[in-house]
Amino acid sequence: MSLKTAVAGTLVLLAATVVAYVPAFYAGFIWDDDDYVTDNQTLRTADGLYRIWFKPGAVPQYYPLVHTTYWIEYRLWGLNAAGYHAVNVVLHAVNALLLWLVLRQLELPGAWIAAALFALHPVHVESVVWVTERKNTLSGLFYLLALLAYLRFRPLSAVQPGHPRRAALFYILALLAFLAALASKTVTCSLPAAVLLLTWWKRGRVTLRDVAPLVPFFAAGLAMGLFTVHMEATRVGARGPEWELSFVQRLLIAGRALWFYAGKLVWPANLAFIYERWEVDVRVGWQYLFPAGALAAVGALWLGRRRLGRGPLVAVLFFAGTLAPALGFVNVYPMRYSFVADHFQYLASLGVIALAAGAAASVAQRLGPRARRAALAVPAVVLLVFGVKVWRQSLIYDDLETLWRDTLAKSPTAYIASNNLGVELGRQGRGLEAIPHLELAVRQRPDDAQCRTNLANAYADVGRLDEALQVYAVALELDPRNALTHFNLGTTYAQTGRLEEAISHLTQAVRLDRRKPEARTNLAQAVIQRAGMLLADGRAHEAVPLLTEAARDAPGSLPVRFLLAQALGETGRTRAAIAQYRDYLAAQPDDLLALNALAWYLATDPDPAVRRGAEAVQLAERADRLARHQDPGVLDTLAAALAEVGDFEQAVTVARQARELAERLGIADLVAELEERIRLYSSHTPYHTPASAAGGHVPAASGQPETLRRP
Repeated sequence: MSLKTAVAGTLVLLAATVVAYVPAFYAGFIWDDDDYVTDNQTLRTADGLYRIWFKPGAVPQYYPLVHTTYWIEYRLWGLNAAGYHAVNVVLHAVNALLLWLVLRQLELPGAWIAAALFALHPVHVESVVWVTERKNTLSGLFYLLALLAYLRFRPLSAVQPGHPRRAALFYILALLAFLAALASKTVTCSLPAAVLLLTWWKRGRVTLRDVAPLVPFFAAGLAMGLFTVHMEATRVGARGPEWELSFVQRLLIAGRALWFYAGKLVWPANLAFIYERWEVDVRVGWQYLFPAGALAAVGALWLGRRRLGRGPLVAVLFFAGTLAPALGFVNVYPMRYSFVADHFQYLASLGVIALAAGAAASVAQRLGPRARRAALAVPAVVLLVFGVKVWRQSLIYDDLETLWRDTLAKSPTAYIASNNLGVELGRQGRGLEAIPHLELAVRQRPDDAQCRTNLANAYADVGRLDEALQVYAVALELDPRNALTHFNLGTTYAQTGRLEEAISHLTQAVRLDRRKPEARTNLAQAVIQRAGMLLADGRAHEAVPLLTEAARDAPGSLPVRFLLAQALGETGRTRAAIAQYRDYLAAQPDDLLALNALAWYLATDPDPAVRRGAEAVQLAERADRLARHQDPGVLDTLAAALAEVGDFEQAVTVARQARELAERLGIADLVAELEERIRLYSSHTPYHTPASAAGGHVPAASGQPETLRRP
């Protein structure tokens, strides 16, 4: 091939890919993109890069190279979705170019057509336009680089490799690229097996000399594969009833999935983001036709290898082998919703596409010049149709509502689409529109606790609180340890004024998931409301344990700490109250009520070991300045503190000011108390709270708690 032809082919391939995917540049973030990008806290900090690589649980799946690209991009364009989509499109276009190089290295006819079909095949839209599926485009890049380097290390068209030094260099490059592919997505672990298939295709045999260099590849792939399986079960959550399948069931799934994927490659119609999860029944005879048909096809290609050549068999085995991790033999999380997904066959499709392009090119070569030129119109038309299809398919990824409505139109029984569309409408404040979709999801999956929780949330959002409480209760029966359900149920109880039930469920939510700040916030607010009612009723002894527990579960809530200090003081536990007030004032040094209360205890406590007159004066003077000398209660405290340090003359003066203010404000009880204390100070006697009393006149906390929040 001349340089001019190579440059022209490259430019056409790149331009066609970018033009077909223009809508991707305007798409937003969709499902799972929050976990991977928008809410991924590891992208925000410098140490996030360390956690991505060395703390496997810090990101949804341990694909550190993928999350590293997100980390870099977050610093380049923040949360501008266009940047992430542009990178995916470029990676896909480069992968098409690499495929062209690989197929040329393998001397396959129609290599450019195969690369163009890969670039413009509609089944790859999901992998390219979905930001989360950077896993496919990035792992594909390193997979093809590794394969290209390995073919330079051991050319399959020659019996012996090239120069030893160059061969060693290409071997190291191939191994490094393979490790990078594994760090992007573990499905690439099939590469060494693919190399052996290609070796058999080109040479008709596989020797120990062919296998030996691939041992490190097999070892790395196996180790990463086992680790990914472990992460899927323990971190991602691929375990439970949806994944409890027998070997025969998995065999039926695999057989049907193979034909499904092949069908979508040959005829990419009705592509959906999520396909309906079919029922697997070992008692239904026709379901066995799928695996039987797959085995029969492989057998027929094996028997016909002398007439057809080894290529078709190798292409089919490559297709099935690369798909193997997604065929149901190992548990992956998406099996909860569907057994198939377009993005699972991003790499596997290379086999079928190469076979189709090679076969078409071989047929064309047998034609005469005029017929050959006419035959070129066929791939041109196919590529044009595919390009238009890619453009149209990319449009459904514009936003979540568009995506889920399109999914429901193509997969009406996919409950996750009904559920997620309802959640998205609810997030937009369109609760009345959301409810029918969420009710449908519950009917489709009555045993799914999350679907019921989402429906209850929608009921609560539109004010149907009684119905919400009933649905939450059923959701908790299905999943008693669901922190989010406890949280939302507790929040709804608080909205209906049933504070004891609210506190119980919010406490459970906090203890089940301590990473959720909203649960701690709402727990604190419910406790504040309940404790305020108890204190107002003179039931401080009931408020203390409630507030103590809340302070432990929501340590950052300052109102809870204040109320706890107040309740401790009113029950006579002065030392504990003082300690709480000191901690509270360390965070809120200008809180008038806390300053006044602490100064009162330090000035008037019956225990001389507790009293600190000089400190009480400082605190009371500070409170008085904050009150602008217009609060009779604060002036009363300041007078008591002055008397405690022996400044009785000033104590009398301040107490009289307090009495005058109390008289003007009509606070008769305080007036009477001040007159008694003025007589004490006039006789040079400080005021100390009687040992039988608890708390004196210290005011209770005031103010309304914030509105309870639901995420």
